[in-house]
Amino acid sequence: MKKRTAALLLALALALPLGGCASQPAADDTAGERVVQYGLSNAWDSLMPYNSPSGSNYSRIIYDKIYDRLAYVHADGTLTARAAQSWESVDGGYGIEFHLDPDCAFHDGTPVTAEHWAETIALLTDGACPTLGRSAFSVLTGTDESGVATGTEALGAEAVEEYTLKLTFKNPTTPEDFLLDKNREYYVLPTHLLEGVDPSEVMELDLWTAPVGSGPCVFVSEVTGSSLTLKANADYQLGAPGFDTLVITVMDKSSLLTALIAGDLDYYAFGGSVTEDNAPTAEAAGFTVSEGTTPNTFYELMLNCETVSDARIRRAVEYALDKELLCEQSTGGHGAVTGTSILPSCESYPGPGETTRNLELSMGLLEEAGYDGEVYTLACTSNRSGLAALMQQQLDEAGIATTIETVDSATLFAGMSDGVYDMAIASHTPSALPLWFVESRFSAENNIFHVDDLTPYLSDIDAIRAETDKDARAALVAELDGLLGEERPFIPLWFGTALHVESNTVTGIDYESSSFCNENVWEWEKQ
Repeated sequence: MKKRTAALLLALALALPLGGCASQPAADDTAGERVVQYGLSNAWDSLMPYNSPSGSNYSRIIYDKIYDRLAYVHADGTLTARAAQSWESVDGGYGIEFHLDPDCAFHDGTPVTAEHWAETIALLTDGACPTLGRSAFSVLTGTDESGVATGTEALGAEAVEEYTLKLTFKNPTTPEDFLLDKNREYYVLPTHLLEGVDPSEVMELDLWTAPVGSGPCVFVSEVTGSSLTLKANADYQLGAPGFDTLVITVMDKSSLLTALIAGDLDYYAFGGSVTEDNAPTAEAAGFTVSEGTTPNTFYELMLNCETVSDARIRRAVEYALDKELLCEQSTGGHGAVTGTSILPSCESYPGPGETTRNLELSMGLLEEAGYDGEVYTLACTSNRSGLAALMQQQLDEAGIATTIETVDSATLFAGMSDGVYDMAIASHTPSALPLWFVESRFSAENNIFHVDDLTPYLSDIDAIRAETDKDARAALVAELDGLLGEERPFIPLWFGTALHVESNTVTGIDYESSSFCNENVWEWEKQ
C-alpha cells in the first residue's frame, strides 16, 4: 500500500511536542490499514465543544478533529481556508461575510450550510442553554457581556445566502483580528439533529457521547478519560487525512518519551517537552531534534507603576538588565530578546526596539529621578529563582536594590494585582494580534501594572481596533509601542522558541510549537 502523508500543525501554549522514532516505527501499516498512535498527558473533559469546564488545549485538540472551524490559523499567524473558502469585511468594518465551502458535510452526509452556523450561535446564546463556551459570542451584536442574546436587537449571526454567513460586531473588527482571536471558539454543530430539543436540555443529549461533526475525523469509540478512536473523514472538503485510524491515548507525561522510543507512540502533544537536558536522549534514540521557528513564549518583567512611580526609574531598570544573558540562561539560546510584546510575524510589527544593556544610561536616569536606594521586591516562581538572582545582581550593578520573594504562580499574579510586589517575572503565550498582550492588561478591570491614568493607552487601543487600513493600523501600533517604551509599565524581555523532534515514521508532521489561538489543525499532502 502506498502511504499517504499526514501532517499535523500543533500550535501549543506552553507544552512542547515530540515526534516519532525512526528506528522503531509505531504507525501500524499492517493489513493495509494506516493506524497512527497519538499520546496526550491529560484527558479531554467533554466531546461537546461548548461544554468544556476547563476550555483546555487537551479538549481543543479533540474538537479540532471532530468538528470544523471557519479557518486555519497557522503558527505564523497567517490564515487559510477551512470551512470558509473566503471572507470579507462589510458594513464599514462592523461585519464579516464568510463564504462557506459548499462541499462541507457533516459525518452523516448532511451538507453544512450557513443556516447551521447561524443556528449554532443562536442556540448557544439562548439564555436557557447551559453552555460553558458562550462568552466567545459576546462580541456579536444582540448579546450582553456574557454572550447571552438580549432579544432587544437582532443577533449578529445570520445566513444571508445558503453558503454565506454574516457576523455583525459591536465594534469594528477586521476578519484577521476575529479569526486570530476567536476562531478556536467557533465550531458548527449538527443543528438538524437538534430540532425540537429544548435549549435547556441540549448538553445532556446522547449525541455528545457519539458526536456527529464535520471535521477531518469521524468518531468511532471512547474510553472516558483514557482513549479515543477516530477514523479519517474520506469526504472532508480539503481531502482526507493521511491515515485510516487515529488512536489517542492518555498516559503520564513521564512515560511519553519512553513510549515514543519503544515505538508505542508515533507522536505526542501537550504535557511533555524537549529540553537541553533530555534532547541527547531523544537524539540517541534516533530522533532529529531541532528548534522551532515561531515563538511560543513571551517573557516580561511586570512593574508596579504605583510603587515604582517614576518612568525614569522603570526605564533605568530595563537598561540595567542584560537581556541577552538573561535570555541565554532561561532558554538555552532558544530565544530572541525584544523591546516589544508584538510578534515579528504581526503585520503591525514596529521592530524589536532598544534591547541593549546600558549601565551608564541606567545610572543617569536614576540620578535624574532622585532614586534614593529604595529596596524593591522582585517576585518569582521557584523555577525562575536562578533567573531572579541574576536579575538582582544586574540591577545591583546599576545601584538598584531588590529583595527576592519566591511564591507560586497564583500568589505572584494576585500579589501584582493587589500591589504587594514592585516587580515580578512572568511568561505568557503570545499571539499574532497586535493587542494580544496590552488590551487585557490596560483596563479598569485588570490594571495589573497599576497605571495611574489609563486614558492614553485606552485611546490608542480603541483607535487600533477601529482602524481597518493596514498601513494606518501599523502607524497606530507604533504610536502605542512608543508610549509603552517611554512609560515602561512593563519590560519586554524575550520571545522563546521550542525544541521539537522531527518525525520520521509519520512523515510530514509539522511540530512547530506556537500559541496562535491554540490551533491544532490538520494539513495533508495527497498522493
